[in-house]
Amino acid sequence: MDTNAQPGDLVQLLTPTGQRVEHERFAWTHDDATLADHLRTMLLARRFDTEATALQRKGELGMWVPMLGQEAAQVGSGAAVGPRDEVFPSYREHAVAMMMGVDPVRMLATFRGSAMVDWDSRALRFHLYSFVIGTQTLHAVGYAMGMQRDGLVGNEDPADNGGLIVYFGDGATSQGDVNEALVFAASYQTPTVFFVQNNQWAISEPIALQSRIPLYQRASGFGIPAVRVDGNDVLAVRAVTEWALDRGRRGDGPTFIEAFTYRMGAHTTSDDPSKYRRREEEQAWKAKDPIARLTLYLLGQGAIDKAWLDATDAEAEALGVRIREGCRDLPTPRLEDFWGLTYAHLPDALVNQREDYLAYEASFEEA
Repeated sequence: MDTNAQPGDLVQLLTPTGQRVEHERFAWTHDDATLADHLRTMLLARRFDTEATALQRKGELGMWVPMLGQEAAQVGSGAAVGPRDEVFPSYREHAVAMMMGVDPVRMLATFRGSAMVDWDSRALRFHLYSFVIGTQTLHAVGYAMGMQRDGLVGNEDPADNGGLIVYFGDGATSQGDVNEALVFAASYQTPTVFFVQNNQWAISEPIALQSRIPLYQRASGFGIPAVRVDGNDVLAVRAVTEWALDRGRRGDGPTFIEAFTYRMGAHTTSDDPSKYRRREEEQAWKAKDPIARLTLYLLGQGAIDKAWLDATDAEAEALGVRIREGCRDLPTPRLEDFWGLTYAHLPDALVNQREDYLAYEASFEEA
């Protein structure tokens, strides 16, 4: 298999109108029942995302990072993750988090300011959200080097092997950390899949401004095989990601995947995309909605029907209720607890600092 996509080559297995197409190098190897399950996950993830956005608008969250329009990129890649693989997210991978077993309500705690990122990353194999752009790529490559040294790569029995996928956005590709991570991954041939969700906008700057060539072509400068995939096509995303993770697990080194998608909403809830995007552009991408195209296909195949859609909508409604109620029930953090999150044994200077701050806080109650 030729591992490098040619200029302009976009791996696609399902068109925006819901039609299956063939690709010479990648194929969908699962059934329509699996696709129906992917659609369900995408619908639930979108409902979670819209509920969280609404909670922020109502003052229940300090900020939210929407993933609207990127459901196929996340569900397709998340479905390729195996039992010994590790996932390093940025701050927008809510659908992947749900697939890896993170409780959506607990995901809200960081954005509400009621807790640090508090899921068990070791048990779930889904590591902590990274809010400093690009830093997680270095963490991921270092972890992947550890997997090599622990004998988890290149074993004769595939069940003994693991790979790693790290997520980041198109804007992060201009960060030094990402480029350093690519250098180390290529040098040590780590089992790392660099999964960039190119949603066309690095906050308010278009991708064309920061990269004069398609992003996936940058990987060739590091000696890393790269593929550009239709990020709104869950079939193609899963097929490409399965191939890339298999490469890593076998010991064939890193892969770079550019999922060509679109951020249909704001960068964060503090952003107003109407200030820098044209409505015509948004409408053109809306016609490529990943959920709409998969729904069209499955309805045409008879794999789902109105009853299935109604049942999934009811499940999404129940999830929305749980998100709204769970968010408001999240515990209020206590000032005295924050020092204990820094050191196992608190130094005397910080003990004194804690007492000063608590006394200062108490002074407001007395007033």
